[in-house]
Parts: sequence; C-alpha cells; structure tokens
Amino acid sequence: MIQYLMVMIGAALGGAARYLVGTIVAARYAGRFPLGTFLINVTGSFGIGLLMTILTERSTPHPYWRLLLVVGVLGGYTTFSSFEWETFFAARHGSGWIGLAYVLSSVSVGYMAVWLGAIIARR
Repeated sequence: MIQYLMVMIGAALGGAARYLVGTIVAARYAGRFPLGTFLINVTGSFGIGLLMTILTERSTPHPYWRLLLVVGVLGGYTTFSSFEWETFFAARHGSGWIGLAYVLSSVSVGYMAVWLGAIIARR
C-alpha cells in the first residue's frame, strides 16, 4: 500500500510542477510554438536520465525513492521522460532498431490517436 502512496505523492508534486512551469512560460511567451510543453518534456527527459542513472548505477537506494521520484514526480510532470528513457535504454543495450521503431511508431501512431480522438469528440 505504501508504494501507491509514494506514487500518488510524487504525482501530485509533479503535476503541480508541470502546472507551475506551464503557467510561468505562458505568461512570458505568447508564441505559437508550445514552449511550455517543450520545456517540460526536455527537463523531464533530463530528470529521468539523471535520476535513473543515479538510482540504478551510482547507488542502491530503497525502491520507494524510484517510485516517488521517477514514477510519481516525473510521471506527473511528463510521461515523455519515460518514453525518452525507454528509447535510450533500447539503443544503449544494442537494440537501436527497436529504439528507432519505438520513436517513429510512438510519434506517428500517437499523432493519429490524437487526430482520431479529436474527430470523435467533434461529432
């Protein structure tokens, strides 16, 4: 049960951080490029690279830290960081083609899913 609590606390913190960053960027930048989301995705990707390397290669912390910080905080902040980590992990472990297929299919199928969802919602 404590595992779920760790994820929930982290997700609340990550979601609040996402909202904070998004509103700060939106208040300062009114362009058409989604800069807030872009910055959130990039900083989340940096965060997962940093945290997963520390948590898996540099130390052996209690598993709750990974649940709180990676699954919770970064999951609430952006799921894009998980996508980036999984792609990096595949490429790093000799599965470059799997990583490439994952990137191409996630972006193209994800875009089609957004498009389809919007079409259905408009009916």
